Amino acid sequence: MKDILNYLFSGETLSKEEARTILVNIAEGQYSDAEIASFLTVFRMRRIKAGELAGFRQALLELCVTIDFSEYNTIDIVGTGGDGKDTFNISTLSAFVLAGAGYKVTKHGNYGLSSVSGSSNMFGYFGYQFSNDQNKLRREVEEAGICFLHAPLFHPAMKSVGPVRKALKVKTLFNIMGPIINPSFPKNQLVGVYDLDVMDLYHQVFSESGQNYIIVNSLDGYDEISLTGDARFVSNLTEDNLSPADFGFSPVLPDALYGGATIEIAAEIFRNVLEGTGTESQQNVVIANAALGIKCMFPEKSLADCVDEADESLKSKKALGAFKKLMELNL
Repeated sequence: MKDILNYLFSGETLSKEEARTILVNIAEGQYSDAEIASFLTVFRMRRIKAGELAGFRQALLELCVTIDFSEYNTIDIVGTGGDGKDTFNISTLSAFVLAGAGYKVTKHGNYGLSSVSGSSNMFGYFGYQFSNDQNKLRREVEEAGICFLHAPLFHPAMKSVGPVRKALKVKTLFNIMGPIINPSFPKNQLVGVYDLDVMDLYHQVFSESGQNYIIVNSLDGYDEISLTGDARFVSNLTEDNLSPADFGFSPVLPDALYGGATIEIAAEIFRNVLEGTGTESQQNVVIANAALGIKCMFPEKSLADCVDEADESLKSKKALGAFKKLMELNL
């Protein structure tokens, strides 16, 4: 590690293979906490490069508990978190809208980073039993159209850096790893990021993955389609800007997306949206993100048709049905 640190402190960059090897060594306990902390600090002092990120990703995917859903055309819809916007659980709700529309969702997530309610907080609150059991997860996908992959159960390699991350109390490179290390290797992925630099990083990494993907950033800082203004997106096929009008919606105010100060309030909003008693702004932003997920899976569909599909899933209570079925399977 001394040689690695001196190399990095001199301004050099790791190759993809060097990054992969170092992270494997970290997972195997070859370095002290102080050495790991010094290593992570490098990537607070400068931006991580795409090759380094790809190497770290490769290591974590090699070391993870994998789940085989290769016979399904699966999608994950996830944000990086860390945008500091305290929104309600837009991506998680959008995942249920996709399931209600008949698609297979393998949602990967964790506890909240910048809000009280990450996807794991929400699934756990409603009684979902976290598991890495293939049979349980397969049954959920087949019967409810969706399963949830609680990240800590699938990435044992992350345990070795847990104490260091907790002690540092600052963002590290691992904070942007979550959305790119889904252990079920979904064929499609909609990822929200909090700035355009991370979008460019992800684009370079995903471009080698063979997946359909869309990476989106609302230009006022949200890690999803917020409808508060224009958003930028890039995919394996194209890149462009999207306005609320492109989805057929009027702009919404930031306050309309607030998720509350407690898990109980966040859960109430979550249930209200599924039951059709959420506000128009809440419903529209969920529909917009789900529509972009459908567009990711089927680029040939018009965005208007994707919005119609998502709208029908939410307002006909099919999304609520997928939610209820998933929770029934976890009783």
